[in-house]
Amino acid sequence: MAGQIPDLEVTVRAGTGKGAARQARRENMVPGVVYGGGEDPVSINIPFNELFKRLKQGRFLSTLFNMKAEGMEDVRVICRGVQRDVVKDLPIHVDFMRLRRNSRINLFIPVEFTGEEVSPGLKKGGVLTAVRPEIELKVTAGDIPEKIAIDISELDVGDIVHINDVTLPEGTRPMITDRNFVIANISAPSSLRSADDEGEGGEEAATEEAATEE
Repeated sequence: MAGQIPDLEVTVRAGTGKGAARQARRENMVPGVVYGGGEDPVSINIPFNELFKRLKQGRFLSTLFNMKAEGMEDVRVICRGVQRDVVKDLPIHVDFMRLRRNSRINLFIPVEFTGEEVSPGLKKGGVLTAVRPEIELKVTAGDIPEKIAIDISELDVGDIVHINDVTLPEGTRPMITDRNFVIANISAPSSLRSADDEGEGGEEAATEEAATEE
């Protein structure tokens, strides 16, 4: 099931070239272009504050957007480049690529853990650590999974979840394919770790004492 695709409001820019781009910036807009998808490129403007906010949220270059503009049909796009001012490091131009429903793209999909209430490891006081709260997957634009559900109901202390342990939605695959990377693990509670450390320390002390007596 596809997740909610955020809207991105833009305006179509009539003029092209450096002069029109400078005018857009004077009006607190960021000029850009939408290309691909078998159609002609379209020049656009994006409100600076809106673009800056989304850039601060992160994952801008791997987020699929539903671009909306008056006089233009809604279209799914993904950013393919943000040009920044070399001094102020602020966005001054942005490129978007149109996507067909069968286009393949790379996106970060959030992970959701289920079965926490019955997990043996968590019942013992273990701690669930999400090493990768998001997984970068190659997906189809028309069928983007909302999340990746991982069942940890049978995991105990010390158990680890690797990418090969996860059943991914049909038509998706991880971007990293050369290694079985870790997604999450259940570590021992701090009290148990402290007890183990003390036990090891006591054994070492006893061994040293015996060696001294000899």
